[in-house]
Amino acid sequence: MSTQTLAPEKDVQDRATAFPAPKYPRVFGVGRDRFVQWAVLVVVALFVVAPIAPILYQSIRSKPLYDSTGAFTLDSYVKLFAEDGFGQVILNTAIFAVLTTFLTLVFAIPMAILVVRTKLPFGRLLAASMQWPFFISSLLLGFGWITLYGPAGFVSVEVQRWIGFVPWDLYSIPGMALTEAVGLAPIAYVFCANALRKSDASLESAAQVCGSGPLRIVFQVIVPLLRPPIVYASVLIFSMSIETLSVPLLYGTPVRIEVFSTFLYTHGLQSIRPDYGVLASASTIILAVTISTVALQAKVLKDAQRFVSVRGKATRPRRLDLGWLKWVATVLIVIYVVFGAALPILALVLRSFTLIFTPLQSPFKTLTLTNYQTVFTYQSYIQSIWNSVIVALVGAVLVSALALIAVVVAKRSSFRFARLVEYLSLAPQAIPGIIVGIGFFWAFAILPGGNLVQGTLFAIIIAFGLRALPTAFGSISPALMQIAGELDNAGRVVGADWVGVFMRILRKLLVPAFAGAMLLVFVTMLKEYSAALFLSSASTNVIGTTMLELWVQGNSGSVAALATIQIAITAVVVGLANLLMKEKTDA
Repeated sequence: MSTQTLAPEKDVQDRATAFPAPKYPRVFGVGRDRFVQWAVLVVVALFVVAPIAPILYQSIRSKPLYDSTGAFTLDSYVKLFAEDGFGQVILNTAIFAVLTTFLTLVFAIPMAILVVRTKLPFGRLLAASMQWPFFISSLLLGFGWITLYGPAGFVSVEVQRWIGFVPWDLYSIPGMALTEAVGLAPIAYVFCANALRKSDASLESAAQVCGSGPLRIVFQVIVPLLRPPIVYASVLIFSMSIETLSVPLLYGTPVRIEVFSTFLYTHGLQSIRPDYGVLASASTIILAVTISTVALQAKVLKDAQRFVSVRGKATRPRRLDLGWLKWVATVLIVIYVVFGAALPILALVLRSFTLIFTPLQSPFKTLTLTNYQTVFTYQSYIQSIWNSVIVALVGAVLVSALALIAVVVAKRSSFRFARLVEYLSLAPQAIPGIIVGIGFFWAFAILPGGNLVQGTLFAIIIAFGLRALPTAFGSISPALMQIAGELDNAGRVVGADWVGVFMRILRKLLVPAFAGAMLLVFVTMLKEYSAALFLSSASTNVIGTTMLELWVQGNSGSVAALATIQIAITAVVVGLANLLMKEKTDA
């Protein structure tokens, strides 16, 4: 009896001797796990704190940071809340942000479920077209919407001719929210679609066995499992709605509807003597609101195990058959794509080839290449195109890689500051692009060697990368949350450490999410411009800043030409990326 008991123990000892646990190198006296985790925390902290610290410091200073005679005071906060009409600004911003978030989710969630989980005619084409609005900036989308749906727009004129009046008001908070929602819906769509493509179909199969129909499966099985991407998308979109400038500037300024971003723009860039204290205190308030939102997000997603749908077994998602409803769903998606994105983009492209673009005259009577000749005649305009491509490509790789490691540290490590890594990665969404530019401008002026970075493309990559980090983090995080922890445990059983589990298991499973994050970051950084207003020089302008200069000058034709070039670049990069991913999948 004793012999039978000891034999297995001896066998285990022999195996341990024959196959000893691997010894991993130590870095600076600590294991490589902790070294990587601490390194990620330090990099993300420096990345985020660099522009935030000067802003917080400026908010309690009586004079600009470069003036050493300033004293500590809270007068900036008092002045901010005493500002005439600031209460209405807060109310307008809240209504605009909530309505934008709601409309975005109304567009994105059903479309993601329909395209990924149901049998739709032309499903692949619809899936690709859902991302079109994200390819252009809100400034250009707003310009296209004004051209079509504004008081004197092409569609508005025709509708008024048919029924005698225009049933919508683009220059209103609902009009602003609708336009912004169309531009932001692809973000929530990508989050939800990525999660659905990785989810296990066994739950749906079980529901079908129990007699549930397609609609009941959608509402009681699929939608509850989408809570992580929905929450992440909601937080990101809400924050982006608070700080967005383009659409509120185009729609709100003519009718004196002021939101937080236009308030900052008016008291910052448009002011002869900007009040940096008011700008800094206002940005601090946004940061506090966003931190509270992220804390609420963490509470909602506290029990992450409920959303695990990818485990250590092969699964194949099954598409639900909606019957005749699939045609209704297809028509609704087509309406969104055509009227929300395709027609405004077409109007923008057509504007780039015309001298005058008005419903009072056929645009085909004034066709010309003058707008493109203007763009390609001036070296500064050409250089801005190259600068945007370089910034977007380099930033897409670096920011997505940082976000991937940060997500794994935050969600799949025993690092005691894991939650702090998550908060720091999401915090940049609290700072408007204008304030990011101001913050880094001050940071580069204060930090040793910062003058070597100021005015270079590297400075713009840092600022734009900070703006894109929450997007990349939010894109990858839901995919990781759906990968069961038992895969990590399996790797640990065979002797792999935390880095080994990431390199051999999680890294491969997260490739689709990483590729999606790179595309999102590329598009985000290609169309970003606000932070560059304070960081770029004459030789480092990007497409956005150049378009803004032309827009202020009233040269809408050249703006449309640059916008068309930007859309073409994005389409080529996205097309090549999809082709490479398809070839890799087929292989």
